[in-house]
Amino acid sequence: MTTIWNKTVGPGGKWSGAIGRGKLIRFTALEAGANVSLQLFHAKDLTERYNMPDTLKAQYTAHLTKGNVLMSDNGRALASIVEDSIGWHDPLSGYTSREATDAKYGATNYQELRNDWLRSGQENFAVELVRNGLSMRDMMPVVNLFSKVFCDEQGNMHFSQDHCPAGAVVTLRTELDTLLLVSNTPNPLDPRTSYPSVPVQIEVLMAEPVNEDDYCVNYRSENRRAFENTWEYHTLLGL
Repeated sequence: MTTIWNKTVGPGGKWSGAIGRGKLIRFTALEAGANVSLQLFHAKDLTERYNMPDTLKAQYTAHLTKGNVLMSDNGRALASIVEDSIGWHDPLSGYTSREATDAKYGATNYQELRNDWLRSGQENFAVELVRNGLSMRDMMPVVNLFSKVFCDEQGNMHFSQDHCPAGAVVTLRTELDTLLLVSNTPNPLDPRTSYPSVPVQIEVLMAEPVNEDDYCVNYRSENRRAFENTWEYHTLLGL
């Protein structure tokens, strides 16, 4: 498949853009230990966005991998995970804050270090939200690609340090026109005391049409209902 567009997001970097439905978004960790945080909105109606609780409870999971659907708060399939080389991505831990970043890695600021200062996920998302006509009121839970966080029997959350090798790949397929916000900042539960963000390549490619025997459609019955809601939406718009 031919790449339509590609970009490498460096450590601490951010990006946002609208990507039409029927596209593949392929993320590749260029070094070991990557974490890239995502927020997703319906590009044609920014009041509709990724719903973390519905996504997890409908699919009976606390992590994301191939076959899982990122559901919107209107019960539609917003994006699907169609390729995954490592089998576990974190939807629970959220993003880093300024305070937590300073406490773990040492206080830095743009005035002194310019582009070498250590950015937080919260600040990156705030900038990209405003850039797209949104605000801090629209801040939402994120998907942390390439990170594994699991809970023990007491409910304590644990971060797996060696989960993501260099070259790890995960690919999303857009089921709705999608506004994607990206922050290449550390997972909040990563115990390393040096800023661990590594470069991540993003590529956009054309996807094959979704058919009735699609893996993500049939991963769970709840997934099929989310796809049917998306198909109905497009049918009624004549798309």
